[in-house]
Amino acid sequence: MKFLVAILLSMATLAALPAQAGFRTPESLVRNVYAYYGKGSADLSKGLPRSAEIAEQFFDRNLRSAWIAPREAPYDFMVQSPTWKIGPVTTRILRTEFDKTYVTASFDNNGKAVMLNFIAVKGPDGWVISDVESPHDSLRLFLAQFKR
Repeated sequence: MKFLVAILLSMATLAALPAQAGFRTPESLVRNVYAYYGKGSADLSKGLPRSAEIAEQFFDRNLRSAWIAPREAPYDFMVQSPTWKIGPVTTRILRTEFDKTYVTASFDNNGKAVMLNFIAVKGPDGWVISDVESPHDSLRLFLAQFKR
């Protein structure tokens, strides 16, 4: 019984901790972005939330405020479309340059092949997104362009 109480207390303590910024690997960072675009519950299929908590967890300091700022974007940059039904996401480290790692994410969205390059940087708490590049744009430029 004491063992069960100790486990429950440990779980409650962990659940009460604030979300930490970053992920353990660049690939897990990208996979966790796309977990928000899955076919599961409604909570997990609305795209990556624009909250301060999510911004802190996923983005570097310079991109956080741009992520949560109000905007009128014509599509969701992370899936390159206003709607999505994405297939399996594959990730691959493209290259590492100094403090940056480029991770390619490839998937099918409603029959259209999509490939994005995530630029991940390692901060004190783990890997976060510095920028995302599409063949035509970058996340930083996209967010700035459609800011209200």
